[in-house]
Amino acid sequence: MMNYSMRISRSSLLAALALVTLSLGARAQTATQAGATAPAPAGPDVGQTAPDFTAQWADGSGTRSTPVTLASLRGKVVVIAFYPKDRTSGCTAELTKFRDEHAKLFGENVVVLPVSADSVASHVSWASEMKFPFALVSDPELKVADSYGSHAAGRPVASRTVYVVGKDGKVVWREMKFNALNEEAYASLAAAVASAR
Repeated sequence: MMNYSMRISRSSLLAALALVTLSLGARAQTATQAGATAPAPAGPDVGQTAPDFTAQWADGSGTRSTPVTLASLRGKVVVIAFYPKDRTSGCTAELTKFRDEHAKLFGENVVVLPVSADSVASHVSWASEMKFPFALVSDPELKVADSYGSHAAGRPVASRTVYVVGKDGKVVWREMKFNALNEEAYASLAAAVASAR
């Protein structure tokens, strides 16, 4: 008698779980069909072609006369480093590390493209002040960040994400949550750049 009632309880439990699972699936499908906000794109994975883009960029001397396009850099190793905002503590730590250890992290013939939503005017001022040896890319509408999965929905800034793009235009390494205060993050980045060269 006891074994029979336990079997019924287990059967009832399994049936209830199946109904809950079906109900949740139906709700998710209905929400998607109703135009609910989709999750942010994951961005290109290792081995995939990095999305091309065209954007204004600037260094300490001013806005570059020609916008940067990723396609024009084919044949070079490119580091695309999305960061939230000029002059903030984490971003300053990251970009000054890129500046101070440029030879160790990147070496020659590697193009470093830090990208944020800040204006070119902000980039010119900050790059001049910090003496960065690279130009900063302006992505005010976060279109580039969106194409790389580096923009959390509802936030007006890019997420801290770093990609290494090989000479053939394919992603060879990415870190979707780059830790600007962790030495191991920079060591991993340097190793990825070295292998791509």
